[in-house]
Amino acid sequence: MSKPSITLRDMGSFHVGGRIVEISGKPETTVTFSAGGVPARVDRNGAYLVEAMYVQYFLPEARKGKYPLLMWHGGGLSGVTYETTPDGREGWLTLFLRKGWDIYNSDAVERGRSGFAPPDVWPGEPHFVSMADAFIRHRIGAAWSDDPAAREPLPGNLFPLEAYDNFARQFVPRWTTTDAATVAAYNALIDKVGPSVLLIHSQAGGFGFPIAQARPQMVKAIVAIEPAVAGDMAQAARLKDVPILMLYGDFIGRSVRWPAMRQIGLAFADAVTAAGGDVEVLDLPAAGMHGNSHMMMMDRNNADIADLIHDWLARRGLVA
Repeated sequence: MSKPSITLRDMGSFHVGGRIVEISGKPETTVTFSAGGVPARVDRNGAYLVEAMYVQYFLPEARKGKYPLLMWHGGGLSGVTYETTPDGREGWLTLFLRKGWDIYNSDAVERGRSGFAPPDVWPGEPHFVSMADAFIRHRIGAAWSDDPAAREPLPGNLFPLEAYDNFARQFVPRWTTTDAATVAAYNALIDKVGPSVLLIHSQAGGFGFPIAQARPQMVKAIVAIEPAVAGDMAQAARLKDVPILMLYGDFIGRSVRWPAMRQIGLAFADAVTAAGGDVEVLDLPAAGMHGNSHMMMMDRNNADIADLIHDWLARRGLVA
C-alpha cells in the first residue's frame, strides 16, 4: 500500500558548533592513502576544527508544530535511530513530519557524519557495542545466539527481530569523554533554530535536561524516551515551566541496569513536580501498551507511540 506523499517547504543539512585546536610537535610521516597510489608527505601539525555536529532538517509545507522538533539519539547510535526502521517501516522522522513538525535530526559529536577528532584532542578510547550486548541491553531478547534462528526474544517483544542485523549495522563507537563537546554542539543548534521541543532518547537525557535547566526559555517541552540519566536535582525548579513527558517501555524488571536507570528518571520527575512542574511519566505496560523495547521508535507499534506523543504535545498547546 503506497503512502501519501510528503510536501516540504524546505530540506537540507548543516554543521554547527565545534572549535579549532592546534596540534604541534608531531613528526612528518609518509602515507600511501590508497593501494597503488603515490606516497604523500603528511605534516600532522596545525589547526583542526573538531567537535562540530551534523544536522539534517525537513520542514513540511503544512506546518502544525509551533516549534521545531529536535531529535537527539542515544549512546552508540546516530540520527538514523529516527529514520526508516530496520525492517523498512516509517520511522519517527517521517511520522512526525507527516504530523506537521519541523524536524531537525542530528548525529551527535563523534557520531556518524559529525566526524572524529585526533587522539590528541579526545582522551580515552572509543567504546563499541557487540550484537549480543545490544540485544540484551536494549531489552530485545533474553538469550543471544550467532544463529538468528536460535535467538530468544523476550516474550511479546515488538522489536522487529527478523531485522536485528540491520539494526546492528547502525552501531557506531562512542566516547565517554565528549559530553561537554556534545552539550556545546546541541546548544549551538538551539542558538541556530531557536526555541524548540526536545525529543531525547537514552543517553541524550544527560544532554537535554541540563540544557533545558540552563536555558528553560529556549525549550518548550521535553519528550524523554527512557532517559538513562537526568538533570540536576538541585536545579529541578528551573524546569517548572517546561512540560515533560517521560516514556518507559516493557521488560524493565528483567534488566540488570534499567530498574536503577528508571529510578533516576522517576526521582527527577518527582523533583520537578514538587517544584511546580508539569511532568507526566507514562509506563507503557501500565497503560495497556505491552512489548516495547528500549528502541520503541523502531518497534512494530512505533506509529501508535508517535500518535501518543503528538497528542500529549497538542494538549500542551504546542500544535496549531
